[in-house]
Amino acid sequence: MNAFDLTGKLAVVTGARRGIGRAMARALAEAGADVVGVSASLEESGSDVEKDVLAAGRTFEAIRTDFADPEAVRALGADLAGRERPVDILVNNAGTIRRAPATEHTDADWELVLQVNLSAQFAVTRAVGGAMVSRGQGKVIFTASLLSFQGGITVPGYTAAKHGVAGLTKALANEWAPHGVNVNAIAPGYIATDNTQALRDDPVRSKAILDRIPAGRWGDADDLAGATVFPASGAAAYMHGVVLPVDGGWLGR
Repeated sequence: MNAFDLTGKLAVVTGARRGIGRAMARALAEAGADVVGVSASLEESGSDVEKDVLAAGRTFEAIRTDFADPEAVRALGADLAGRERPVDILVNNAGTIRRAPATEHTDADWELVLQVNLSAQFAVTRAVGGAMVSRGQGKVIFTASLLSFQGGITVPGYTAAKHGVAGLTKALANEWAPHGVNVNAIAPGYIATDNTQALRDDPVRSKAILDRIPAGRWGDADDLAGATVFPASGAAAYMHGVVLPVDGGWLGR
């Protein structure tokens, strides 16, 4: 079990304030990692995710960054890459979604979703991953989606971005695996978070979704804990370019 021990590692988790990101940060801390949490609205102190990490006996640092702002994202990447204590684990989880039929999906919504969910991920990873490549070690984990595999309904920007995340995961893995850097992704299924509130509130859509999930329930953010620790750890040393579904069996249906 020592292969899953993250003691002494530093993990950066974007989109860490709530939902999946908070659960990921908590899981990494419970496995031994210190955590830097990043979010557009993260409290400087006293946040729920900070309390989780401190309760696990690890240190926490909060950074507020708006992932819709390319300059702010580049500054974040430079900051993280240039620190004296190197980042061992980078979890790219920040994201947003806009729901509208394709004919009504505005340019503004398209550009926002692509910026936050894909372009910002690349900019941060380019900087932090470059430092990992120079050191010859590191772990990068993207949050993909079931819509990295499927088309979805009324979320064209989100689907395009998440397909891009899956491709970026494989592209970076191809380049960086020879340098000791593992790049993988987790594809959450239908998880009960703010992003899926509209679906859960729609009795027709919610029933259709639940009928398709072999596990018979919406996922909980903590269902992603083990899947986060695994690719962040030495146990996944030979794992590169994988998009790992955690979906209650949805894709197998």
